[in-house]
Amino acid sequence: MDMKLLIIGNDADLFALFRKEFSAEETDLGLTGDIAEAMKFIAQHRPNVAVIDLDVQEGTGLEALRLAKEVDPSLSVIIVTGSKDTRQVIEAMKMGAYDYQTRPLNIHKIRSVVLKAAECNLLTRKTVRFAGGRESFGAGDGQGDVMIGASPEMLEVWKMVGRVAGSSAAVLIQGESGTGKELLARAIYNYSERHHKPFLAVNCAALPENLLESELFGHEKGAFTDAHTRRIGKFEQCNGGTIFLDEIAEMSLANQGKLLRVLENQEFERVGGNETIRVDVRVIAATNKSLVQAVKDKSFRLDLFYRLRVISFFLPPLRERIEDIPLLVELFIGKFSHLHGKSIRGIAPKALEQLIDLPWEGNIRELKNIINSAVVLCQGDILLPEDFAKLMPERDGCRHVEHSGATGDLAAYFRQILEPDFDVICRKMAGKVYDALQGELERVVISMALERSGNNQVHAAKLLGISRNTLRSRLAREMA
Repeated sequence: MDMKLLIIGNDADLFALFRKEFSAEETDLGLTGDIAEAMKFIAQHRPNVAVIDLDVQEGTGLEALRLAKEVDPSLSVIIVTGSKDTRQVIEAMKMGAYDYQTRPLNIHKIRSVVLKAAECNLLTRKTVRFAGGRESFGAGDGQGDVMIGASPEMLEVWKMVGRVAGSSAAVLIQGESGTGKELLARAIYNYSERHHKPFLAVNCAALPENLLESELFGHEKGAFTDAHTRRIGKFEQCNGGTIFLDEIAEMSLANQGKLLRVLENQEFERVGGNETIRVDVRVIAATNKSLVQAVKDKSFRLDLFYRLRVISFFLPPLRERIEDIPLLVELFIGKFSHLHGKSIRGIAPKALEQLIDLPWEGNIRELKNIINSAVVLCQGDILLPEDFAKLMPERDGCRHVEHSGATGDLAAYFRQILEPDFDVICRKMAGKVYDALQGELERVVISMALERSGNNQVHAAKLLGISRNTLRSRLAREMA
């Protein structure tokens, strides 16, 4: 393929790498570290692909991208950097970058990306019939986005955020509990043109069917018992903005029908009302369940599924992107050190190795809680393996019991825990041993179930195998 390739930067090694890789091709390769000179080159020679090295042009790389797309909107731009800044990825993709590659570079992957970028450029030149610049979108500052990750899986997520943030299309986010689905929804919102309008989050599993309908669409006075005044629902409150519907798979079929109408026509009626309300709201939905299976089970509408997944994200579990664990650990150490008034500088390599080796069934939420506990327990300025000692054995033991799946093993596990201290317990609680142990075990199990369920009582009750009313009565008894 005849191709013109421009490298914007001063990295001679990068230039040599590209020259070596494309030496057998009919490739016209140029290098410049001056942005003004680069723009002149683009205007005069119209290269197919430009590679911008952000590390050399710190602070000006994204500006070079913006100017390059103004000079030639069809130019395919590939960003190269060693930075792990999430916001740079999103901004670059929003401004029209074709791809974003982080160091160390995989030259075989780079070769493939460059060739595809050149093909895209040639195709664009054949189909575009007009000239003109491309405006960069305004974006939120992203300060509320604490979801980070530099693994290849997360890099693809950030690229997609940059590509879709400017649209108003519905978004479906799928992933296990604790992977950061709401944070991703907020990132999409922060970088969208709607960032100056409201963002409202609704947990579809937290409310009964009739209350959820009222929460989303509002109700008229007298629509049902206790409806003493008109209530404006979340969709009206969020007009012009973005609504995040978490645990969408828990929504009833009746409410799914109403949501489908909003997605198709941007209109609905309040509960008990006849007036048609029109809104302009972007819907972002999330679930930790398989909607495909829910459709097969007839608990989720197929037409709604297709309307929601116009743009689809899948957040990988933490165990599949262990490269991100050190970044997350650093983030949480800083956060909880400040929260608890401590001056912890980091984590010992051995302790970090222990964390990386864990399976993290609870994903980022579980890691966050572990670091919080370790920061509280830490007596120095570095998190050491012993700061996690009271957390790790419990986790290891529970994993063994869970994997065995045998009630007998669970009884043996409890016996192993109680055996060393049982005589002391009997002396201190003579005549009350049974009640005391039963009560404390129930308290701990309920507390852990609520933690695993994000304090969602419906999910916690399902996890425990008890009714929500039973769970509420147990919680009320504890508070008494």
